[in-house]
Amino acid sequence: MRKAILACLVLLMGSALLAQQALDNQSVIKLVKAGLSEDLIVTTINSSPGTYDTSANGLIALKKAGASDKVIAAIVIKASGAATGAAAVPAPNSPSGVTVGGAPMAGSATPGALVMGALPAGVDSVGVYYLDSTANAWQEVPAEVVNFKTSGALKHYASVGVVKEDMNALIGGNRSRTILKMPASFIFYVPEGRSPGEYQLLRLHVNADSRQFRASTGGVVHESGGAMRDTVDYTSKKIAPRVYQIVLGEEVGKGEFGFLPPSDTVSENNIASSGKMYTFALVP
Repeated sequence: MRKAILACLVLLMGSALLAQQALDNQSVIKLVKAGLSEDLIVTTINSSPGTYDTSANGLIALKKAGASDKVIAAIVIKASGAATGAAAVPAPNSPSGVTVGGAPMAGSATPGALVMGALPAGVDSVGVYYLDSTANAWQEVPAEVVNFKTSGALKHYASVGVVKEDMNALIGGNRSRTILKMPASFIFYVPEGRSPGEYQLLRLHVNADSRQFRASTGGVVHESGGAMRDTVDYTSKKIAPRVYQIVLGEEVGKGEFGFLPPSDTVSENNIASSGKMYTFALVP
């Protein structure tokens, strides 16, 4: 009987020591390699002490080892000492709907809430998303086709190519299907190796049956980027790996706009060859 009690005590002490063992990057990589689910690994990180390398090289090593963005975000949060999303939910009597930059942040306990370091609910692939204030959820901004149309061809030919043509980018229809009230909140989920600054925010000029912006401006010998005329400045805030928040307020003004994604191919006559733009309208 005494031996049985002693054996139980040894097992309990061993379990306690194992639970208190600090995790590190290599421990997480072992869990990933073992095939544990993403949610289980995140739960383990949140519930266990850990010492992590969150430098650029450390995070890259985790990514190369197969760790998902959600797992890496949990490590970053744990290393920074920040509360997890579960711990950040307020008590029933505490105020909810706390916003930072116009969008709900951690603690609002709503579908559209942003938890720093975590992928927002509804943002599951590369693209541009907006906060639907009615449903309080993130929705993808529909992309529209961009067509490039040249003008000034006669001027171009008459000058034997010394004077370049103008080029306008046209989008069918005189208004976007996505209409947002200011301030409007957006999420960029950018491709690997991209930054939010590579997405141009452009004000669109409305015609009877289309919206347009200047893609290049004719000039003697050289061309200047005419899209700068229609470019609107904005700032972004990183909330997770490859995920950024953008808020457009009244300073932008009402009208038709679009985010032009970066292009891997740069041609002589246009600023992008992606052929798409994430369009929306801003209203007071």
